[in-house]
Amino acid sequence: MRTSPAVVDGLASPAPAPPPRTRSEARAAFEDSASVGLGFVPLGIAFGVLVTHSGVGWWWAGLSSALIYGGSFEFLLIGMVTAAAPLVSVAVSAFLVNLRHVFYALSFPLDRVEGRLGKTYSTFALCDEAYALTAGQQARSWSSRRILWLQLFMHLYWAGGATAGALLGSLVPDSVTGLDFALTALFTVLALDAVRDRRGDLPTPLLALVSALAARLLFPGQLLPVAFALFTAGLLARHLPTRRKQSHA
Repeated sequence: MRTSPAVVDGLASPAPAPPPRTRSEARAAFEDSASVGLGFVPLGIAFGVLVTHSGVGWWWAGLSSALIYGGSFEFLLIGMVTAAAPLVSVAVSAFLVNLRHVFYALSFPLDRVEGRLGKTYSTFALCDEAYALTAGQQARSWSSRRILWLQLFMHLYWAGGATAGALLGSLVPDSVTGLDFALTALFTVLALDAVRDRRGDLPTPLLALVSALAARLLFPGQLLPVAFALFTAGLLARHLPTRRKQSHA
């Protein structure tokens, strides 16, 4: 007679203890992205209101936020569309505004995202806030699912806010101002979190601040590309002496 594995010498062996329950990846990503949503939703609403007040169809807000997902460039694009700007101007503006994503890609954890489809969407949905949250020390253990859920929630915040703002745009008077400050406040909070997470690397944020101020004073019309160029040059200047010391060691 074959004995059941759960019975030994007539006595029932205790059942194995169930593994400890942990938060799902989606719930953890939602909690991680909640603070960003507080900035994305009102900013998306402001974008949707701008679309409606500019005379563009309300559906443009949802379509643009879902397919372009360009944030600041989408605000710029509305003005260019209403002014019937040439496609070359639109393309050059898109390149300059989104040039910073090239630098983000150098340290964004795309190698931890699994699957060709996952990598494709993660590349498309790479934004400033997603980079800021995944570049921290605590995010180095995040799985592929958690990173993708995080980016998806951010995408939904922006697209949902833009669509809601477009649908309710006619109810918002033109005199309402200040909604766009949500983006500035959001970046401030993310910058503070990054500084706290890397307390021993204070020269890096100081270098970024000096680069931004120098670009603002010297080239106010080209602040973003000049600031990035100065910041990159400063990082390279800091890195070269360290590399030389390592090569001589």
